[in-house]
Amino acid sequence: MRVRFEQVESREKESALIRATEKTADILNAIDLLENGSGGISVTKDRSTYFCKLTQIYYIESVDKHTYVYTKGDCYESRDRLYELEEKLGIYYVRISKSMIVNLRKVRNVSAEPGGRMVAVLLNDERVIISRNYVREIKRRLGIQ
Repeated sequence: MRVRFEQVESREKESALIRATEKTADILNAIDLLENGSGGISVTKDRSTYFCKLTQIYYIESVDKHTYVYTKGDCYESRDRLYELEEKLGIYYVRISKSMIVNLRKVRNVSAEPGGRMVAVLLNDERVIISRNYVREIKRRLGIQ
């Protein structure tokens, strides 16, 4: 793939155009990086504040009006509500229940469960339930039928 860079005089004139034969995972990654940067969110743990990169997040869960952010080995708390975080996150984050958002890049596999639900196994071997109401969107986003 050929890449071209053209310098402009102001941020308002910045833009990116990607020409490709199809929208592959690599193209989606490039789009996500361009739109969202390698950003992150502010989280707390043990009265300390941290900056958690979006690429480190496995899932986010809301429990008893508290929002928890889970990484490979840690759990942090966020002051943002789930719907606020949903707006900040990139295209690889998807709601799987009323109380949970998962990072699709951290999903190892999914399987059907009785009652129309699904289970997603994450790269850290945690299992999360995908509610019936969200199964169709998950299948669409993962390209499965």
